[in-house]
Amino acid sequence: MPGGDIEDVQRVQRRQHGSAITLSNRPITDVQLQVKARVGKQGAHSSRCARQMNFELNEEQQAFADSVRRFAEANLKDGALERAHDPQFPRDVAQLLAKQGLMGIAFDPEDGGQGGTLFDSVIAIEQIASVCPRSADVVQAGNFGPIRTFMEYATPEQKERWLPDLLAGNICISLGMSEPDAGSAVTELKTSATPDGDDYLINGSKVFGTHSPDAAIYLVYVRFGPGVNGIGSVIIERDAPGFAIGKPTPFMSGEQWSQLYFENCRIPAKNVLLGPGGFKKQISGFNVERLGNSSRALAVGRYAFNLAREHALIRKQFGRPLCEFQGLQWKFADMALKLESAQLLLYRAASVTEGLPSPYQTALAKLACNQAGFDAANEAVQIMGGLGYSQESLAEYCMRRTRGWMIAGGSTEILKNRIAEDVFERRFDQRGQAARAS
Repeated sequence: MPGGDIEDVQRVQRRQHGSAITLSNRPITDVQLQVKARVGKQGAHSSRCARQMNFELNEEQQAFADSVRRFAEANLKDGALERAHDPQFPRDVAQLLAKQGLMGIAFDPEDGGQGGTLFDSVIAIEQIASVCPRSADVVQAGNFGPIRTFMEYATPEQKERWLPDLLAGNICISLGMSEPDAGSAVTELKTSATPDGDDYLINGSKVFGTHSPDAAIYLVYVRFGPGVNGIGSVIIERDAPGFAIGKPTPFMSGEQWSQLYFENCRIPAKNVLLGPGGFKKQISGFNVERLGNSSRALAVGRYAFNLAREHALIRKQFGRPLCEFQGLQWKFADMALKLESAQLLLYRAASVTEGLPSPYQTALAKLACNQAGFDAANEAVQIMGGLGYSQESLAEYCMRRTRGWMIAGGSTEILKNRIAEDVFERRFDQRGQAARAS
């Protein structure tokens, strides 16, 4: 068994529960045991946290982090560089993570999840990214973003049809949100859903969807009628009639996206996820997506920081190690300050035990993590010189990757707008007067 010996794990299970625990008829793994330990003691730690503030992971959280790190070291360290430069979704990694219980970490067990917390999911991303940055994308895909929205709002029939394969890593889901003329102003989307008997006809186009060339199903924001209350979402299968997927186009990070075209794309009414009025539910859940984005940005930035640190300890110029030059010492101090500060904001936002994360705390966390992650990766490239700029090192990949997260999931400028609304306790409409009048 990856990450541990199955017989040893089963012996632990029998001691604790009298018989082996199984998930989907599979013996539980070391990582899954740590999730269950966290869930079992969550109440006790919640009461303790109410009495005092602790800036470190508690015992169960640290044990979970250590178990994920051991798994990653054993299974994902080799091939980390090659994965970073492969544009396709790493399905083999997804299936491996699924066997370790790292897909659907915070989902209800009755839905095939592990019953953990959002904080556990953040820990998992951090630990996987510390060993293989590209594989952290799979943790994101299996816990945050469209899969989380699907889990929250799908009907029992929809869950039964698609969730098992999603959580097993057999297929992935992509989000169809941005359009050629609707990016940050997402409520201006034009893709429509028109009733036609027992079906809906979808017309429009989507761009920039993560995993769009590889997905089996797509969670697509559509307009059922006018205004914000007319916006909802549907599930569209890859082979739906009237649905075409454009040629893959690379992002700066190396990942690829495909434009999605819907021309009288016919879907059954049972594929509606959220009907008219569902937009506000969807966008509230988007804060979970932002925490996944934040976690990866911070973790990948820290990965680059550690690469640069090791380089500065070993590399010598002018007869002494780079770390002895004061100019570089100041760079590392600045990076450490940004990374540690952002980590605290991330952990605060992710420490929800009920409901969804605070939009304000999430915006602060994403802004801080995006900036800290990119600044650390950018400085790492500079410190490592030619090696950092070369694809022989992951430093340049980390720089390119973190740059994208300053745009995706809410740009840094949009985040600042959101933060300002809480500061002034009022909403600021970004639309011009002509747009508001129309």
